[in-house]
Amino acid sequence: MKKVLAGALTALMLLGTVSPALAVNESRGGLMGFIAGCCFGVRSGGAYNEGKEVHWRQWVRLIPLANIVFAVWDGIDGANGMTSADYAKKYGAIFY
Repeated sequence: MKKVLAGALTALMLLGTVSPALAVNESRGGLMGFIAGCCFGVRSGGAYNEGKEVHWRQWVRLIPLANIVFAVWDGIDGANGMTSADYAKKYGAIFY
């Protein structure tokens, strides 16, 4: 019974990601919007749906052990006062 319930909930979540009707940009949302929100957080999911791309430093967070290095790197950038405007200058406005 638990497997059936888990399967039904998974199917419901995946079916909800297929329709990008709620996305700000109609070509966004869907499965990739779900992955961006689920794996990288609500802020990244919202930014993706607004037309921004997922940054390579966020993709590296999916790799075990390497994610620790990049998490510390992001933390150091945060402690140094980096803002989204600084990241946009450094990496381009397509990401931030």
